[in-house]
Amino acid sequence: MWDQRYEETGYAYGTSPNDFLKSECGQIPAGGRVLCLAEGEGRNAVFLAKQGYSVTAVDQSSVGLEKAKMLADEHKVNISTITADLANYDLGNEQWDGIVSIAAHVPPALRKKLHGQVVSALKSGGVFILEAYTQRHLEMDGIGGPPPSKKELFMSLNDLTTELNGLNFLVGVETERNISEGKYHQGNSAVVQMVACKPTKAD
Repeated sequence: MWDQRYEETGYAYGTSPNDFLKSECGQIPAGGRVLCLAEGEGRNAVFLAKQGYSVTAVDQSSVGLEKAKMLADEHKVNISTITADLANYDLGNEQWDGIVSIAAHVPPALRKKLHGQVVSALKSGGVFILEAYTQRHLEMDGIGGPPPSKKELFMSLNDLTTELNGLNFLVGVETERNISEGKYHQGNSAVVQMVACKPTKAD
């Protein structure tokens, strides 16, 4: 599905960064190593690279990541790309100053495993930034998020608080906002937004 979507002309989710990431990325330690999960065509990775971060983008679609590299070239920045399914990808241990998850909807069992890895993979003082659709989005008129037949893919703040035990939440909210990201994320949307920090050794 994802290769097919990214083979379409243009950028499926646009070339501008996610608004929430743009407003909160300064929480990530300056110049740090950042991992972008399910990064697709690279709009968020390229933005972060332009802010001076050392960015790695992982996605299961090699087609999407090729477009990410093209976008990085256009903006004269470097990003690293890794083609991998998140079900099999090892985030490492205390590797990252920041990890970013924007609309990275995966089955609950994988999500719990992945978020457990996020806690381990962040360095002390590292920051996790996430925005995803909540089930309330099905009542909205916006385009985006999992299909109605896969309600289990939606996220909630309650689930995230449980799954990310070990991080200190700096932001955690379920809200509604207008999204304009390419043709597949548009309109009034219901999302969960969170920023969480791994405690430093001294905390």
